[in-house]
Amino acid sequence: MLDSKSHPNRLGIWGWLGGGRWGVERYLYTLHRLTGLGLLAYFLLHIVVTSGRAFSAAAWTRAMSQVSGPFFKVGEYLVFLAFCFHAINGIRLGLVELGFAVGKPIEPVYPYRTSVDVQRPLALAALAVAFVLAVIGTISMWSD
Repeated sequence: MLDSKSHPNRLGIWGWLGGGRWGVERYLYTLHRLTGLGLLAYFLLHIVVTSGRAFSAAAWTRAMSQVSGPFFKVGEYLVFLAFCFHAINGIRLGLVELGFAVGKPIEPVYPYRTSVDVQRPLALAALAVAFVLAVIGTISMWSD
């Protein structure tokens, strides 16, 4: 049993909100999972809406009229942002998992320098690329 006196919570609430010693990678992990679930929900909704075409042209027209308002335009935009982040972060995770972006092997002593020196710049670069894609998509989507 852990005793609170032997393991004090030095970071307090900031340890949870700020990620503590995990930093950016912890947030990217959580955001990757959330965007994946959001994209899955969109995909399932997309299947339901487009399956109306199999029934009749009137069912298709009715389904499309229900999802054509400004609320759904904002939803499509959020799906696009989720896709930008999820795709670029997935490429980053693939590079890390395949060993291309983990750095030279060193003795595993905290703080893990390969994580901080190699993976963190890659994570920030992935965020920058996703941001650039999001800006390009935003300009394209809202300039109509």
